[in-house]
Amino acid sequence: MKRAFVFTFLLAAMALATSCGKRSKGEVVIYTALDQIYSEPILKDFEAKTGIQVKPVYDSEAAKTVGLVSRLIAEKERPRCDVFWNNEIIRTIGLKKQGILEAYTSPVAKDIPDAFKDAEGYWTGFAARARVLAYNTAVVSPADAPKDIWSLADEKWKGKVGMAYPLFGSTATQAAALFALWGKGRAEAFFQALKANDVRVFDGNMGACRGVASGEVSVALTDSDYANSVRAEGKPVDFALLDHRGQGALLIPNTVSLVKGAPHAEAAKKLIDYLLSPETEGRLAACPSAQIPLHPGVAAPADVAKLAAGPFLTIDFVKAEEMLATSADFLQTVFAKP
Repeated sequence: MKRAFVFTFLLAAMALATSCGKRSKGEVVIYTALDQIYSEPILKDFEAKTGIQVKPVYDSEAAKTVGLVSRLIAEKERPRCDVFWNNEIIRTIGLKKQGILEAYTSPVAKDIPDAFKDAEGYWTGFAARARVLAYNTAVVSPADAPKDIWSLADEKWKGKVGMAYPLFGSTATQAAALFALWGKGRAEAFFQALKANDVRVFDGNMGACRGVASGEVSVALTDSDYANSVRAEGKPVDFALLDHRGQGALLIPNTVSLVKGAPHAEAAKKLIDYLLSPETEGRLAACPSAQIPLHPGVAAPADVAKLAAGPFLTIDFVKAEEMLATSADFLQTVFAKP
């Protein structure tokens, strides 16, 4: 009986040791604003290739980014997150200013253009999206679709234009970028003109795209990834870049950052390297999200490559972040929810 007990104990100890060995590669906690349907497969592949367990926290589409940013701020003194994968850039810059991020320069990112990297290594951009005009192909031809963002204020589009609520996500980023690019007066005049033209405000960019598909609106300001996803469903939707008075369209990268005081910093750096790799950018370009690679030479579907040709605005995103509060205060009064 005693021998049996000892044997059973040894087997249990060996099993525990094996289990601990499997866990010895650690874990990493990531907060991600990129839609779960696109980010989750990449995180699972990282798990499979490295043995590092990934614990993701996702956010809702309507309040994209804002909820996760608020959580990171609340946890500043006792961080729970290791990596922040944002699907935009301005609020990432804000987190750097608040001392919530740690500098980490990934060797994998050396070929990403400097315009999409923090000079001190606090964040790195990758897999960008363009702000585009989605249009219903049953009622709007490519030739008739607005080509310039100011055209959305024309009388012919009155009551036919949609956009997401401009205090969240990439629509808030676009607004802040326009305040930085044009100045406060001209940017305010643009959004006032949209309001006067009875722009329809949706809860999110996907909602705006679906509003185009259903015919609630004829055209909408949105992101290239959402527009491409709805088009891939066979809906009567297509999209194109919107010019800004000859200066190009707006390109918004995903960003990834190491959280200051990250509980699992070494595993976090490995995950950041993985996300910034050309392979990850290639996957995000090839999936329905159709994101634009920032690494040169990454293979992408023809539609993505055409979109990537631009031209795009030259935006000082740090200045845009400085205008975020100003733009938000103004837009909250103009587009106040009842």
